[in-house]
Amino acid sequence: SIAALAGRIHAATYELLVMLAEFDARNGWNNGSLSCAHWLHWRTSIDLGAAREKVRVARALAALPLVSAEMRRGRLSYAKVRALTRVATADNEASLLDLALAGNCSHVERVVRAWRRVDRVQAAQETAARHLQRQLSTWVDDDGMVVLRGRLTPEVGAAVQRALEAAADRLFHESAQAPNG
Repeated sequence: SIAALAGRIHAATYELLVMLAEFDARNGWNNGSLSCAHWLHWRTSIDLGAAREKVRVARALAALPLVSAEMRRGRLSYAKVRALTRVATADNEASLLDLALAGNCSHVERVVRAWRRVDRVQAAQETAARHLQRQLSTWVDDDGMVVLRGRLTPEVGAAVQRALEAAADRLFHESAQAPNG
């Protein structure tokens, strides 16, 4: 039947993705190709954008055992799996799999788009909350030492650390080159 053949195609596509992930992991494409996707594009005539997506999905499947098992059985299409791998994690894989098995591809795509929007909003809210929690105080202690105490976002903290290290290196080199008078 048509449905049975479609299931076999899904299972065969899963095998292709597993082979592709293994090929990519061992850099089998590194014989003049720029990437695994470029190699796939060249060897199979798949559009370069589609080849990039296949490589991305192949890599993502390794971390999604439930989705992988259902695709291997032929119960999930590549289109659904491609959508799921954009947002699936170990924590949400089972719920997303239930959605994919119950809904059509269009439904899965809509949910994934909404999920990504929520993730972006949540990330923006977390960034704003971190920004509000930042603080930095400096003062000179009784013995003349400068004391710093602060709470900085990871990005600002890293920049401050680099600046302090660079300043310390510069001062060290200047003092090493100063004449002893």
